[in-house]
Order: sequence, then structure tokens, then C-alpha cells
Amino acid sequence: MKNNIIKNASWIVVCKIVQSVLSLIIGMITARYLGPSNYGVLNYVSSVVAFAVPIMQLGLNNTIIREFIKYPNRENEILGTALIINVLSSILCMIGSVSFIAIANSGHSETLLVGTIYSLTILFQATEMTQYWFQAKLLSKYPSIASLVAYIIVAAYKIYLLATNKGIIFFAVSYILDFFLISAILLVLYRVISKQRLSVNFSIGREMLSRSKYYIIPSLMVMVFQHTDKVMLNLMIDEAETGFYSAAITIIGISGFVFSAIIDSARPTILEEKEKDHRVYEKRMVQLYSLITYLSLAQSVFMTLLARPLVIIIYGEAYAKTINILRIAVWYITFSYYGSVRNIWILSEEKQKYLTGINITGGIANIFLNFVLIPVWGAIGAAVASLITQFFTNVIIGFVFKPIRPNNYLMIKGLNPVILIGMIKSVLLSRIKKHKKTS
Repeated sequence: MKNNIIKNASWIVVCKIVQSVLSLIIGMITARYLGPSNYGVLNYVSSVVAFAVPIMQLGLNNTIIREFIKYPNRENEILGTALIINVLSSILCMIGSVSFIAIANSGHSETLLVGTIYSLTILFQATEMTQYWFQAKLLSKYPSIASLVAYIIVAAYKIYLLATNKGIIFFAVSYILDFFLISAILLVLYRVISKQRLSVNFSIGREMLSRSKYYIIPSLMVMVFQHTDKVMLNLMIDEAETGFYSAAITIIGISGFVFSAIIDSARPTILEEKEKDHRVYEKRMVQLYSLITYLSLAQSVFMTLLARPLVIIIYGEAYAKTINILRIAVWYITFSYYGSVRNIWILSEEKQKYLTGINITGGIANIFLNFVLIPVWGAIGAAVASLITQFFTNVIIGFVFKPIRPNNYLMIKGLNPVILIGMIKSVLLSRIKKHKKTS
């Protein structure tokens, strides 16, 4: 892939490595401190709130980079309008999240209080739209640094909570602090770097929503894939089972920043190549599929073999039930990231209307499988449901839906290891040439 993609991604990776180390240490201590039940409550509440986020974003997070690339002369209006629209929708989403928890967990006052506090994160996630301007400009080092600074502050706050034996309510506040700091830092950096004042143009807003509306339900269905299991485990079994499952998902997500960095950095370049050279555009898509495939498979093998020591070292013996859950759940990540890569192709080809059918079908399958498997196998059933759902939605359906088949053929081409080897050689040769020039 192009060197600017790799350079951009490297900023994200380096900052996220530091953040992940901190997250691992603080998260390990926090999970042990809270125990499976309280840890389960916190993850249950975060899952409920997660369902509201795609509704708040109104699909703009999927299309705004293309808006920046296509209309560079009105960047300030695009970003300002998107921010205002998301802030307004976030208020309704906060009310909806709290209402669901109040009804579904009637009589659980602590769960309701934690959910009410946590719902405020939706507001600050709405103002995080600024990060997509940096992605479009291949300046991901700035949101990466902002995220790292915010997390260091939040980590210090969590250490204080642990040292002073604070309750779960205070840990819920830490998430608000995290999103608030990231949002504030990005807005300041945007103003300094772009030297533009944000403005609002609702005519532009209507145009943007006409293109982004196709992503609302699909994005919501992605949340169904990622969080229905935790919600259903809480409602059908108990908080502890939710805690065991959440621990496995957290371990899987430790390296998630690597995949996000690669995909986010590749997106602007792929969208630009689509406008310039179709052959190069398809080559970039195949390369991205190849990289994601082999990195995710390597992670799955690693975590399957080392599941026991990973769980015991990170969470302790109290979370021993997480071991087998992790061994199953880790295998869905390859298919999960296939969906993210496919969405770049769909946006490039302007086939957004098919996303709704794809993701609704997958969402229904996920709910059905969880409903059937959770009562039988508990959290392991939820892991099996996630694996089947991701494979079905991001691979099988792509062959069933004829308009999406060209993307699946690119996916298949990406399975060829020669593609990955060629990319590695290209990067190494580029580094060698650069080193010779500077020496």
C-alpha cells in the first residue's frame, strides 16, 4: 500500500500501543476489583448505550470523509453541520437509553443510575465527528495523540478510584471524562490546524443525510452483532455471566486498534483511487483484505493457544469461565473486519442501499441464535452465535446478494498469501531506499 497510509497508520498504532498497555494494566486491576457481577453491570450498560450511538450518528460517520474529499471548499460547513445534527440527535438517544434500562431493569436502582451516568457519553461521542476531518487529511496522529492524552488522564483517575475503594458509579463517570477530553482536544486542534471557523448550513445537512441515511440501520445492526449478546446474557442469565463474556471480548479487543488504524488510514486513499484509476482502486481493496485476513488469523491462533494464561494473568481465577469463551469468540474477528472493509467498497461503488437488507438479515440471525443458544450454553452460546453471525453476514450474504458479489471476489483474491508477501517486500524495499538516501 502507499507509504502515506502506512505512515498515517503508524501514528495510530504507536499511540494505541501505549494506550493499550495502560488499558490492559488498569482494566486488569479494575475487573478484579469490581468482580464479575459489577463488571457485568458496567458492560451491560455500555452495550445498551452502544445501540443508541448509530442512531445519534445518523450514518454521517460513514460518509463524511467522502464529503470532505468531494467538496474540499466547504469543509467547515460540512463538519459544523454534522456536529450540530449529531448533538441534537444525541439528546433523544440519551433519553431512549435511560428509558430502556429503567423498563428492562425495573427495581435495579444501581443499574439505572450507572446507565444514566454512562448515557452522557453519547453527547461527547457526537462531538467526536472532528476526528474524520483528520482522517481525510491523513493526519491521524492528532486524534491519536488526543486519545492518548485523554486516556492517561482517565487512567490516573481510575488509579485514584482503586486506591480509595470507590464504587461502580465513579467508574461510570470515568467514561464520560474520557469522551469529553478527546472531544475537547480535537475541536481545539481542528481550529488551530485548519484555521477555519465551523459554520452550520442545513441545506448541506439535508444533502449529507440523503447520502448517509442508508448507513443508520446497517450501523445499528453492527451494534446488534457486537452488543446483543451482552444485553441478552444480562436479561436471560445474570450479571456474572455477562462479566465472563465481556472479559473475553475485552481481551479480543486489545489489538483492535491495529485493524482500525489500517482500515481508517486506507479508506481515504481507496476512495480517491476510485475516482482516478479503477485498476489501482481494486488493487488497494485486495491488499487491504489480505492484510486484515492474515493479521486477524494470526491473532486468533495466538489467543486460542494462550487463552488460559491470558485470562488468568489478566483477570485472575475468578474469571476462569472466560477461557473457553475466548477460544471460540476470537475466531469471529476476521469476519467482523471483513464487514468494515466491505463498507469501504460499498461507499465507493455507491451501493449503500443494499446495506440495510444485509445487516437486518444478519441482525435477525444474531438475535435468533442468541435466543436459542444462550439458555443452553450461556456465555459460550453467545460466543458461538457471534461467530456464526459474522461469517453469515460478512461472507455468505455477499455471495447471495448479486450486487455485492464483486466485493466478495476481491475478498477471495486477498486470501492469496502472495499479495501479503508482495506488500511486505514493497515496504521493506521502500525503507531500504530511504535509508540509502539519508546515509
